Amino acid sequence: MSRTIRLDAVLIQAVIAGALSFSHLHDLAEAAGQDGWKAWAYPISVDLLLVAAWRRMRTHADNRAAWSWFVIALAASLGANIATAGLLDLGHVPAWLRILVAGWPALAFLGGTLLAHTPTAAPAEPEPAPAPMPPADPEPTAEVTVERAPEAAPELPPTAIPAAPVAVPPALLDHARKVADTHQATTGSRIDPDTLRARLGVPGPIADAIAVQLN
Repeated sequence: MSRTIRLDAVLIQAVIAGALSFSHLHDLAEAAGQDGWKAWAYPISVDLLLVAAWRRMRTHADNRAAWSWFVIALAASLGANIATAGLLDLGHVPAWLRILVAGWPALAFLGGTLLAHTPTAAPAEPEPAPAPMPPADPEPTAEVTVERAPEAAPELPPTAIPAAPVAVPPALLDHARKVADTHQATTGSRIDPDTLRARLGVPGPIADAIAVQLN
């Protein structure tokens, strides 16, 4: 069965931007004294750090560190584009720029290591409720005839004791807020507790507590 290939304008634009940025980073590294294969390794290092930071931002709720490394890699890419646009004499690269280019591999290795091995706080799991005790077998009692006492006034039902609030971890609440915003932007309506519980994969009490805090 034949398959048709549909050209995506965004994909084409990404390929063009990536190729130009890759070339600019190579030219800047080569002008800064990194010749041969080393000049080609610099754009690969910048792009890998961008991809690692972007993937962590998409898969983790607390992504402040990922945003920091994404901005650093993006600044390196944009800086190379601007420097090779005629604003910098590539024949006489200043010493401070040579130092930045020479120190980039260590900085990129540090960023990639932190992004790959920084632990994330998992949402606290609620303790399971104890299983109800089976009712005891009633013991046979002998029938005793007694005089019927006058009926007492009906007792009022005891006041219901409010349940203890469910603690919601801040990281889970931030993630739930993003899910709710995305749902509202997509459907035009606020997310209900059942949909929120299904999206987050949490028990009902936690989903209800999150819904109360989101309102």
